[in-house]
Amino acid sequence: MRWVVLLARVPAEPSRHRVAIWRELRRLGAVAIGQSVWALPDHPAATNGLGRIAELVDRGDGELTMLDAAGRDQASRERLERLYVEARAAEWTEFRAECARYLAEIDKEIGKGKLIVAELEEEEQSMERLRRWHRELRTRDVLTTPAAHAADQDLKACAAELEDYTTRVFQALNEG
Repeated sequence: MRWVVLLARVPAEPSRHRVAIWRELRRLGAVAIGQSVWALPDHPAATNGLGRIAELVDRGDGELTMLDAAGRDQASRERLERLYVEARAAEWTEFRAECARYLAEIDKEIGKGKLIVAELEEEEQSMERLRRWHRELRTRDVLTTPAAHAADQDLKACAAELEDYTTRVFQALNEG
């Protein structure tokens, strides 16, 4: 597997430049392998934002060095892949926890009998946010880590729960 290694150096102040670079690197799925050193798989889905990183570094009066790399030995190759997979697994874990909260929220509303359109609209917005987040994670997870499949199932469960809640709200409206 090939990697792109980025050495991004910008002055400490103002910090907004460092923060913007950090956010963009995280959005791409890059993993930190040292201070101001990041790596990401050499895959179009992961590397499409490298121009944006270069712009942000330039805006911050910094320097960016981009290198093509591969682990020189088996241990190095495994370390890069492990760091990447662990980062994606942490993101999927957070996503799955949010799905669980979503399901609990809908169950709570059903339990309270809160079957109103305003609540339904709120749950639809939350579902759209979950779908958007899932798409972003899927795009970033170019190695398709094992945690992705479970997250796919969780999102399907959320969609099914929303469909059930929608049906209940419209039944309540028709009865009222």
